[in-house]
Amino acid sequence: MDRVLKMPFSQVYSLLVAKAERKGRTRQEVDRLTLWLTGYSPEELEQCMEGTVTYGDFFRNAPAINPLSQQVTGKICGVRVEEIADPLTRQIRVLDKLVDGLAKGKPLEKLIPGENS
Repeated sequence: MDRVLKMPFSQVYSLLVAKAERKGRTRQEVDRLTLWLTGYSPEELEQCMEGTVTYGDFFRNAPAINPLSQQVTGKICGVRVEEIADPLTRQIRVLDKLVDGLAKGKPLEKLIPGENS
């Protein structure tokens, strides 16, 4: 996990977007999940993409981690998200889990707790 935390945000995020796009989903959908989870604005997300922020710092500096993200459950990489004790690791895995669900064809409103759209 340390290696991932030190990677440029733009590089890791591009991989998440590519995963979704390979399955017919869009960057806008990945953005929506990311904005919901972290509290960044679309403009702030774009600044992070263009800047030199690391993936770890992207989460450490998130304006407002959505408290409903605690409701995201399930396995990602063989680990149950709800059992991850470290908050930073959990946030990263929640985003992985959300994008994974997106790539598996789940509708956004089923992925995002509290969403009715």
